Amino acid sequence: MTQMAHPEVEADEVFARLASPYRSELLAYCYRMIGSVHDAEDLVQETYLRAWRSYEAFEGRASLRTWLYRIATNVCLTALERRERRPLPSGLGGPADDPEGPVAPPPEVTWLQPLPDRLVRVGSDDPAAIVAARESLRLALVAALQYLPPRQRAVLILRDVLALRAVEVAELLDISVPAVKSILQRARARLDQVAPSEDDATEASGARQRELLDRYAAAFENADITALMGLLTEDAVLEMPPNPTWFTGRESIGRFFAFRVLTAPGLFQMVPTTANGQPAFAMYQRRPDGVHHAHAVMVLSASEAGITHIVAFRDPGLFGQFGLPPTLGPAPAEASANGSSAPGRPTS
Repeated sequence: MTQMAHPEVEADEVFARLASPYRSELLAYCYRMIGSVHDAEDLVQETYLRAWRSYEAFEGRASLRTWLYRIATNVCLTALERRERRPLPSGLGGPADDPEGPVAPPPEVTWLQPLPDRLVRVGSDDPAAIVAARESLRLALVAALQYLPPRQRAVLILRDVLALRAVEVAELLDISVPAVKSILQRARARLDQVAPSEDDATEASGARQRELLDRYAAAFENADITALMGLLTEDAVLEMPPNPTWFTGRESIGRFFAFRVLTAPGLFQMVPTTANGQPAFAMYQRRPDGVHHAHAVMVLSASEAGITHIVAFRDPGLFGQFGLPPTLGPAPAEASANGSSAPGRPTS
């Protein structure tokens, strides 16, 4: 006798099949809103839990995608009621003027986090759409979004990034269309004030970017300060959360790295990755056991002139999000000799 499927099981399967394709873009949305990959994943889980519980009441007056964004927006706005904005060090004060002086200890600040590209899938084959999605996740823009009040942040992302119509946003937030337009106008004006000028620079072409990244990794692995400084633009910026101390200018950054970081060849191994639509490196530091341990994720901005911005997130807990191991085996001797940036063997 054929066993009949339980109606509740069928409903769960239908919900999962229809809703799961939106998980990646909802993660990107929650990340833009909250500035944390860890929190964004929790908020997406909460969004799907609420949606699953109320799916039987979904009447289809809006699309399923819009309905999910309505729930995600409410989840994010509730979460933001209890949280301060997540800054980068440059959002808290001016740069340090002594690269060889003491580095300020980490304050009680919840910092912005990077978003691994591997977690975000662009649901389009259109090159223009892919570029637009990548640009909307750039670290500098996400940092700037954190300056906006939560509702302004939501309206700007929904309208300017996700391209929802004003009437859809109004229905989603239970406000009028004129209110949406007014909030959007204020959000755009505020973003113009706080958005960094580096986004106006011409991004390095594919070939130029690969050259810069290869040389950057080799300079770090060989502790070659001269080579590293040759890659930085004159007004380059270095930030290192959770430390609030940050530096601007090629000379200051070079002196800091020479004095505190690149003190011996082979101390670091650099594994290429990507975050926020930007090139990045997982930085592994050698310890007395001879093994390179997870140390920092460095997200870079690169123009045709060179490396313009380095944000080194010194949080080994991020490595799992990037699908990277916590340690690397000792680098092959020949790699150290020829300046190769190939990583050592992962260790368990």
